[in-house]
Amino acid sequence: MNGTKIALSLDEALGLVRPLDENAMKAAAEHQNRLLKPAGSLGELEAIAIRMAGITGQLHNTAQRKIHFLFGSDHGIYDEGVSGSPQYFTKALMEFYANESGCGIDVLCGHVGVELRLLDLGVKELAPHPKIDASHRLMPNGTENFARCRAMTPETARRAVELGIDLVGDARAKGYEIVGTGEVGMGNTTPASACIMAALDLKDPAAAVGRGGGLTDQAFEKKKKVIVEALAFHRPAPDNPLEILSCVGGLDIAAMTGVFIGAAVHRLPVIIDGVISIAGAVLATKLCPLAKGYMIASHLSKEPGYAVAAESLGLTPLLNLGMRLGEGTGCPVAMQIVDDALAVMNRMGTFDGVSLESEYRKGLKA
Repeated sequence: MNGTKIALSLDEALGLVRPLDENAMKAAAEHQNRLLKPAGSLGELEAIAIRMAGITGQLHNTAQRKIHFLFGSDHGIYDEGVSGSPQYFTKALMEFYANESGCGIDVLCGHVGVELRLLDLGVKELAPHPKIDASHRLMPNGTENFARCRAMTPETARRAVELGIDLVGDARAKGYEIVGTGEVGMGNTTPASACIMAALDLKDPAAAVGRGGGLTDQAFEKKKKVIVEALAFHRPAPDNPLEILSCVGGLDIAAMTGVFIGAAVHRLPVIIDGVISIAGAVLATKLCPLAKGYMIASHLSKEPGYAVAAESLGLTPLLNLGMRLGEGTGCPVAMQIVDDALAVMNRMGTFDGVSLESEYRKGLKA
């Protein structure tokens, strides 16, 4: 990793993950039932606050300090004609983000107060920029074409995962309280769909493969064929996430896999964005089943692989806005909802000491 030292190996990190704090969640649920409202009337906002207690082990929490990791990487599978956009768009978009040119993720992070961190893991011809961290360029030109060979070596896959874990550790040490996951890389819905199919042992590409950024009918059929043939060629085992990443993954997916594990290690909530992000979440859960408890699904992506992946994780997205931009744009939107949930938990009044007719109060809490 260009000489970068890893603070925690993957195996060390996995040994540090603990379940959600059930006692804190019980106390949070009891507190919710004392608030000035009918029990359960704030729905998912209550559930978020309760799970936040389980994540941190504390009854009252804040998520004011927010960070969003956006991983840029190119993908060798692009050469198979699986993307409707020129590959140089990866480079161009990274430059736009860095120059705060008004892209979606820039606007939303700025509006919600999220620190946007840009990381170049392997973007072709991306020039140095003070706002882009290029110290982790694992493969300078991105992954290999997994239709013909492995996308990356097993060692590179592991190091990308460990990078994600370390990034969360560093964020925690700096006082950040919630983490978002985003990416940019032309063609990256192809490795994401392949990873989901491999991890969930799906045979029908219709269950997990979508049109990405927009493909013609012919290109869409080609994309499905490429994925099916690549999985048949590599035959990665569903219970071996590192092998899946090595065979058909992307550097962005591998790093996000590590971010999800790192969030569990450091007891921070982590937001899932779209289909590329949730592919990393699925692989993280294969490596570390307890990591699922620290994940919050932001929105229902229009990519079919998202729904099947979310179902496998037992997660219900907070929103259904028809979003499919990528970049992690669902994360700052969801972070605002988490803020709202915690504001209710921390600032809403309780029935304690309030004079109400007992029967009326009973009805409110029913």
